Amino acid sequence: VQLQASGGGLVQAGGSLRLSCAASGRTFSSYVMGWFRQAPGKEREFVAAITWSGGSAHYTDSVKGRFTISRDNAKNTVYLQIDSLKPEDTAVYYCAAARRRSIMTTVQDMAVRPYYDYWGQGTQVTVSS
Repeated sequence: VQLQASGGGLVQAGGSLRLSCAASGRTFSSYVMGWFRQAPGKEREFVAAITWSGGSAHYTDSVKGRFTISRDNAKNTVYLQIDSLKPEDTAVYYCAAARRRSIMTTVQDMAVRPYYDYWGQGTQVTVSS
C-alpha cells in the first residue's frame, strides 16, 4: 500500500484546511486509517483515526470539535478537515494505514502508532498567528 498525503499549506489562525490521503491497492476499504502529526523537536503524535467502514472515529483531545476525519472507500481516500486552526497545530501531518484491525479491540487502540503498517510522506501545515 502506498499513501500520498496532500492539502497542507500556510494558513492564518482560525482558518481551515482539508488534508487528503490517497491510497493505492484494492484493500484500502479493509484498513483502519489514521492521521498523525509531528512538530519540530517533538515526537509524532496521534491526531485522528477512522474505522474501515467509516462508522467510528477517534480523536486526540486537543483536536476534538475542530478536526473531522472521513473516508471515501470508492476513491481510496481519507480526509482530515481541519477548522479553527491554531499555531500549535503547526506540524507535518502523516496519514497511516493499519491492516491488522483485529488487534484494535478498543477505539483507543486506533491511537497506537506501532499498530500502523503503512505511512505516507507527510504534508506540512503551518499556522501563523
